[in-house]
Amino acid sequence: MSRLGKKEEETLIEMASATDNNMVILINFKPSRSAGEDSNGPLYESSSNTESELPGNSEGLSSTETTLLIPDHQVTGRRYNLFLKRRLRIDKRHQSKDSVFFRDGVRRIDFVLSYVDDPNKDEEKKADRRREFESNLQKSGLELETEDKKESENGKTYYVKIHAPWEVLITYAEVLNIKVPIKENDVPCTIENPIDCMLSPFRLPEKVMHPDPDYFTAPFRKDRQELYLIHDESTFFSPSVRNRIVFYILTRCPYGTEEGKKKFGIKRLLSNGTYTAAYPLHDCQYWKKSNDPHCDNERYTLYMEWARFLRFFKEQPLDLIRKYYGEKIGIYFAWLGFYTEMLFLAAVVGLFCFLYGLFTMDANMSSKEICDPAIGGEIIMCPLCDVDCNYWRLNTTCRPSEYSHLFDNVATLFFAIFMGIWVTLFLEFWKRRQARLKYEWDLVDFEEEQQQLQLRPEYEAKCTQKKKNPVTQEMEPYLPLTSKAVRFCISGTTVLFWTSLIIASMIAVILYRLSVYAAFASIMKNTQTLQPISGLLTPQLATSVTASCLNFVIIMILNFLYERIAVWITDMEIPRTHLEYENRLTMKMFLFQFVNYYSSCFYVAFFKGKFVGYPGNYTYMFSHWRNEECDPAGCLIELTTQLTIVMAGKQIWGNIQEAIVPWIWNWWGRQRARCNPENLYSRWEQDHDLQRFGHLGLFYEYLEMVIQFGFITLFVASFPLAPLLALMNNILEIRVDSWKLTTQFRRPVASKAHSIGVWQEILNGMAVLSVVTNAFIVAFTSDMIPRLVYYYAYSPNANSPMSGYINNSLSVFRVSSFSVKPKDQGDIDFCRYRDYRYPPDHELQYSHTMQFWHILAAKMAFIIIMEHVVFIVKFFVAWMIPDVPADVTARIKREKFITQKILHEYELNKLKEKLCQGKAYQGMEKEFIATEGKVELSQAM
Repeated sequence: MSRLGKKEEETLIEMASATDNNMVILINFKPSRSAGEDSNGPLYESSSNTESELPGNSEGLSSTETTLLIPDHQVTGRRYNLFLKRRLRIDKRHQSKDSVFFRDGVRRIDFVLSYVDDPNKDEEKKADRRREFESNLQKSGLELETEDKKESENGKTYYVKIHAPWEVLITYAEVLNIKVPIKENDVPCTIENPIDCMLSPFRLPEKVMHPDPDYFTAPFRKDRQELYLIHDESTFFSPSVRNRIVFYILTRCPYGTEEGKKKFGIKRLLSNGTYTAAYPLHDCQYWKKSNDPHCDNERYTLYMEWARFLRFFKEQPLDLIRKYYGEKIGIYFAWLGFYTEMLFLAAVVGLFCFLYGLFTMDANMSSKEICDPAIGGEIIMCPLCDVDCNYWRLNTTCRPSEYSHLFDNVATLFFAIFMGIWVTLFLEFWKRRQARLKYEWDLVDFEEEQQQLQLRPEYEAKCTQKKKNPVTQEMEPYLPLTSKAVRFCISGTTVLFWTSLIIASMIAVILYRLSVYAAFASIMKNTQTLQPISGLLTPQLATSVTASCLNFVIIMILNFLYERIAVWITDMEIPRTHLEYENRLTMKMFLFQFVNYYSSCFYVAFFKGKFVGYPGNYTYMFSHWRNEECDPAGCLIELTTQLTIVMAGKQIWGNIQEAIVPWIWNWWGRQRARCNPENLYSRWEQDHDLQRFGHLGLFYEYLEMVIQFGFITLFVASFPLAPLLALMNNILEIRVDSWKLTTQFRRPVASKAHSIGVWQEILNGMAVLSVVTNAFIVAFTSDMIPRLVYYYAYSPNANSPMSGYINNSLSVFRVSSFSVKPKDQGDIDFCRYRDYRYPPDHELQYSHTMQFWHILAAKMAFIIIMEHVVFIVKFFVAWMIPDVPADVTARIKREKFITQKILHEYELNKLKEKLCQGKAYQGMEKEFIATEGKVELSQAM
């Protein structure tokens, strides 16, 4: 084990609460000059008599006075020899600019800041901010190295390279409660699956899947460094952990006082243009390995094994993704991969249901009667609009009725019930998968409470008033109740306004449907070129398709606008923590997109054709436009059309937006990176020219997938092929997301997450809602229940129970009773319309028949029965499947036992050393006995 062998001279760091902004102050941090300073110029200003302020009291920091001991920045003999050996191998004049190290070739670049020296009226103020900010970074222990603009490709940009030395890393590793290895995992692997040999074509090499050995881990503490497996200080903390620590410091480092307020944080400096970018570096180019033999080339490995589409059939290297990008991005790809795997089962069942409808299409009695010239050809239907529409024959809808049977058959009912159970299995098995990842990625003790304690820098800056926290008994900033109420009122009003705007746009599309139907009917009747396809493209279908496309365009426009509004109103609310910020933004965006994407589908499924009235007494929207009617074969085919266009259009547009747009923006930079030699185009410049992966990057990825999840669950009874479309999209989505993250974006700052967060609750809510919506779709949108009632109660033909169904489902109207007569009256006395009403000669003419009420009762009974059956099965399945696998529970207990045992033995050995050195003091023997007792108790447990 290689580490700092003896305890070195220590420097006192006092963290005291600042007087006016709840800032933690680092005092007397004395970094010595590095061995490479003689060649690179002075890297530090003397900080022995100055103070550096680091705001924030999160993730373990207390705003009360605290004392930490940090080893001084003195290079030990072993480390100095290592430095000399590496320095001899490196000639500064010939060092590759593709390197991820300082000019000395020893210190790793953990973060890069860039800025442009742009002469204008604010440049002097920006320069003062940068000077103060960088000075405070150095006082906090970070080491800086600046690349002059003359060295940059464009001759305008300065690059400030940041390195976190060992002492800073171990200090903040303790502050951030980072877990590190203490012992190799001795729990045997689970028994291999017998079918693993069959899955070998889908496997990746072991080194790619598991880049690091499995260890028992414990939170890092500086006073227990002997416990940890520190083989090499330069690689002990992974680059993702290092950039997380540096970013933590950057977001809390002050840069001065403006307008009487303390200003701090790299985010503010980026927003006001003081710096143009802040990012950690990729470790190499993605298309080739680095020349540095010490580089792990993880980016290259991710590109070759994960980000290329030709690897779509391979499993994802989740451990390597987590190591390179952090747990938050890793958990997203783990969820997306698991969701895609589960979609395979739903897609197969949905495909079989579709094939059942396809193979039984010729046996469908309803479409046979509609297409039969002796039946459907003799039935005259009432006009579908006033004045401009004419009477029409039922057999003109022959093709749509046949296509409707593809999705409106008995398999639809089975698939709706199956999907209700599938979604439960998906959510329950994901909980188990998530629990396994929590253990494997050392997130078992990582709770959201840690994030809840972490105040957002924006909150600390904008909330000038303070009050005592009843839990910590410390003064902390807070937002007054009156200000909070006003902000929430503005936010709620804005959300309500935009939701109303969506509903207004949907009504506009409905009016479009009502207005253009007559035009389509007239065009198709009078245009000879459309006659060959008139059986396929009916006025109803043309209206439905064009309205769906128009609705999709409106959805995209409203999404573009609302995304910016949602971020603005969430910023205005000033959420206290990062977790609150993400949750509030998530709920706003999901509520908006839920209404935006699904409102048109809800209209077609549950409102279209339900409030039409009957000939002579039609219902009108705004007293002008007559409400739409469903096709004689039902509204399900229109719902299928609407769902297909919106769902497929969203997926196609999303992939274009995610892949092609970043590629276009990076095209010029990528060409320059490939053409110029390494010594002219540095690693930090290459990454600077890439797109920024913002803090909401994953938010939009989750939102896209959750909206897709709604399409395949809420309305799946109308389109069994929806899971298949989603599966094909997700296979592409995984590779598109991985490709753009690896090749088109700067390396994101690593961050922790032990779950998918609030999205889990949203998925649970949609799973429950999907049971209700699918039950209503089967009952009210499809023709299944009316056909079953006719089959069992009203069919006069026992040999062919469904014969005569079409005639039974159409009521009769006397043409002379029309209040608004069509232009072409013709020699017609009666017309038919879709409803269950008495004929004109009946004493209860045009009133609902008893069959109507029987069908309505059957529909309500079906909804109640289906919901209860599916919910009972769902809850039983959820109860049967434990959230945490048994082997994971055993491993967690084993790790806790080993960790406690090692820590107790360490304490016992330290006490023995003190006793042996003659440094015993009063009470030492009692402490020794107590420690021994703890070890024995731990072993007994």
